[in-house]
Amino acid sequence: MLGVHVIVETERLVLRRFTTSDAEALVALDSDPLVRRFVEDGEAINAAQAARDIEYWLCQYKQSDQFGCWAAATKSGSRPGGEFIGWFHLYKRIESPDAPELGYRLVSSSWGQGFAAEGSRALIDRVFQATDVQRVVAETMVIHHASRRVMEKSGMRLVREFRADWPVKIPGDEHGDVEYAITRDEWQATRG
Repeated sequence: MLGVHVIVETERLVLRRFTTSDAEALVALDSDPLVRRFVEDGEAINAAQAARDIEYWLCQYKQSDQFGCWAAATKSGSRPGGEFIGWFHLYKRIESPDAPELGYRLVSSSWGQGFAAEGSRALIDRVFQATDVQRVVAETMVIHHASRRVMEKSGMRLVREFRADWPVKIPGDEHGDVEYAITRDEWQATRG
């Protein structure tokens, strides 16, 4: 994968740094109404926003290889580094820097194939192996059962239900949100 800065590889995935050439794929991802159903305002992004997002992520890479947002690609495909299927992120949170937040967004055609759990487990393993992070968390809407299942398959457990005060209401957020987490000790007991 010449010219591709790979962060982590799994059996079927490559998580790599974004490049400016990923803008079109990012717009396609966020233009899928199925993908947008449970996120932000439910509205697709445009090419200018995709370019801004990628520029922001490129700046983050200068600060850390452990935390950021990475493009997810299959190991097979016609593009260098495989076919783009979405992204994964691991962000430090201001309120709790030793407990970064895991997130993911994949094209709907890749759903149900285990990619989200595979990429999530790889990032969890990586951060616990390479840093002194004590806990990884992830959040989703109560009704987003598929995402909750990914978190469980990644070794995370339900910690709490809560109500987030989102600036834009989307259908289903009236049921609240959930937080899942895995601690370093839990991770070590299962796969460390």
